[in-house]
Amino acid sequence: MTHAFQNVADFLISTLFSLYILAVMLRTLLAMARADFYNPVSQFLVTVTNPPLRILRRFIPPMGRIDTAAFVLVLLLKMLEIWLIAMLHGVGVPIFTLFVVSVLALIRLVIWIYIISIIIQAVMSWFQAGGAMGRNPVADLVFSLNHPVLAPIRRIMPQTGMVDLSPLVAIIGLNVLLIFVSSI
Repeated sequence: MTHAFQNVADFLISTLFSLYILAVMLRTLLAMARADFYNPVSQFLVTVTNPPLRILRRFIPPMGRIDTAAFVLVLLLKMLEIWLIAMLHGVGVPIFTLFVVSVLALIRLVIWIYIISIIIQAVMSWFQAGGAMGRNPVADLVFSLNHPVLAPIRRIMPQTGMVDLSPLVAIIGLNVLLIFVSSI
C-alpha cells in the first residue's frame, strides 16, 4: 500500500510540475518567436505564468529578447521537481548533479516542443485551404513558434513543387539533436 501512495505522489509531482514548466516554456518560446501576444492561447499562458514571473523579474532583468526570469523559473521548478521525486524515493542528489540533470531535461523539453509543434503544423496544413494559418488561434501560434526553426531550412532547401519538406528536415535534425543531448 505504501508503494501505491509513493507512485501516486510521484505521478502527481511529475504531472503538476511538468504542466507548469511546459506553460512557462511555451510562453517564453512564443515571446522569443514574437508570436501574437493577444492570441487567446498566449493570454492563457500569460495569465497562468505571470504571478511568479512578476516577482522574479524584480530581481532578474531580461537579456535582450530573452526572458531570463522565465528561464530561471523553469530551471528552479525542474530542479525542485527532480529533488522532490528523489526525496520521495529516499535518494539524495548533489546540487550540481541536480542542476545538470535539470538543464538537460529542459533542453529535451524544448526539442520535444518543436518536434510536436512541427508535426501539428504539418497536419494542420493538410486541412486548411491553401495552407493559410490565419483561421485558428492555435495554428497561428504554432506557425509563429516554428517559423524561426523552419525559415532557415526553407531558405536552403530547393522548392519541390507543392510539397514543403522543411518540416521533415527539421524533425530529423531535432531528433539527431535529441539523441546527442540524451546521450550526455
